[in-house]
Amino acid sequence: MTLIIKGAGLTIEDVVDVARHGKKVALHPDALKAIEKCRAMLEKKIDAHEIMYGVNTGIGEFSEVVLSDDQIKDFQKYLVYNHAAGIGEAMPEEYVRAAMLGRINVHAHGNSGIRPIITLTLVEMLNRGVTPFVCQKGSVGASGDLAPMSQIALLMLGEGKAYFKGVLYEGGEAMGKAGISIPGLQARDGLGIINGSNVLTAMSALFLYDANRWLMQAEIAAAMSLEALKANMGPYNARLHEIRGFKGAVRSAKAIARLVAEGDLKLGKIKHKVQDAYSMRSTPQVIGAAHDALAYARSQVEIELNGVGDNPVFFPDENMALSGANFQGTPVSLPMDMAGIAITMISVLSERRMNRLNNPALSAGLPAFLTRGAGMFSGLMLSQYTADMQIVEQRILSAPASIQSIPAAADQEDFVSMGMNTAIKNFQILDNAYGILGIEFMAAAQALDFRDYKFGKGVTKAHEVIRRHVGFLDIDRPLYEDHNKMKEVVQSAEILEEVEKEIGDLSFNE
Repeated sequence: MTLIIKGAGLTIEDVVDVARHGKKVALHPDALKAIEKCRAMLEKKIDAHEIMYGVNTGIGEFSEVVLSDDQIKDFQKYLVYNHAAGIGEAMPEEYVRAAMLGRINVHAHGNSGIRPIITLTLVEMLNRGVTPFVCQKGSVGASGDLAPMSQIALLMLGEGKAYFKGVLYEGGEAMGKAGISIPGLQARDGLGIINGSNVLTAMSALFLYDANRWLMQAEIAAAMSLEALKANMGPYNARLHEIRGFKGAVRSAKAIARLVAEGDLKLGKIKHKVQDAYSMRSTPQVIGAAHDALAYARSQVEIELNGVGDNPVFFPDENMALSGANFQGTPVSLPMDMAGIAITMISVLSERRMNRLNNPALSAGLPAFLTRGAGMFSGLMLSQYTADMQIVEQRILSAPASIQSIPAAADQEDFVSMGMNTAIKNFQILDNAYGILGIEFMAAAQALDFRDYKFGKGVTKAHEVIRRHVGFLDIDRPLYEDHNKMKEVVQSAEILEEVEKEIGDLSFNE
């Protein structure tokens, strides 16, 4: 089915469907009418020589410079040229496609003053698979993601570069091969494409989708480790968390209880301690806090996806243009800094459980480093090193970007969000998280193989999936291939998908 864009109701799942899976999009007829209505108002104001920022004035420090009638059209071209000032390698195509979708949804409100043909061209680019080449770095996340969005806008001039069917072409050639006409840029068009935080928001949407699936797998890994460590499962009774009131903790306790259901530990057949260490006992509170952080970040990202992030903003019914700062990325960058920190936090928790599995003083009778041949063999000793190195990198990356503003543009732009830094580093944090969790999965599966009691249905299925990819470590072997394979498995969310087929939805979002 086609996704109908109307300026409202866009979810992060919609972004994933379009950006990653090529779902087709179309403008709602009412949205097209709203765009047309706003453009008609803008053209009347231009004809009346009403001063409007970025339409018939310069931008930034040059906002007091009024342009002549002859300059207005060419200004949009030079604006895009000047702002296409990024650096570095190309962004993944899914980031760019997601940003284009977000910009179309901004236009659909009918408050941007852009020509309808511009929005419709973006729609055609998505549907026919023309994806602009966009450098990863250059945006400070206020005045929008100007540098990367300008590389998208270059295609409206038949310039820049773009991918089409996996090949990078000059912009005009890519558009021609796809059968898309070049619309050119007229008054307001250039700024109307670039002046929003659409790239960092798009990246954040994709990150949140992936991070949520990773976090649910963290609960599966926790359940496996808890069963292997003969944990007291009392702390996973949902009543304990309901009486405190944090939704994420309730959800996490329910998920882990479901994963261990029908196992001997849950049924009380295995002796356990009265009270376990925090890395075992407080898992619902800690993972729950991460769930709540991601839920808040999602709410903010989806507000931005469905809002008018632009400047100036036009109100056709009031015949009014207002210049402000709706391009400012801070409402997204601040919660997304927290989202990245949450992933790092849960990675630390994962490593602490893996440590307990390895340490014979803490593992409730498991062999040291999960090997039968301690001394001759070192088992998973070095796997912990690998996890620890990645956690240190995550901690470095978890310094918030939203407090790192550096003034620019002669101090006209004297506070910026640096939200692109947040978006980039969050994916780096998550990349490490896949590896760290993969190592806990390896260790937990190894530990379970030393136990001779029945495990929960969800834990049993997760163990089965892991053993499809990584065998039992009987004698030492180079582990880098196992680490990389488990990282791939976690990133694919295969374990989550297989476990949910077996025991049902683990999100508990009812």
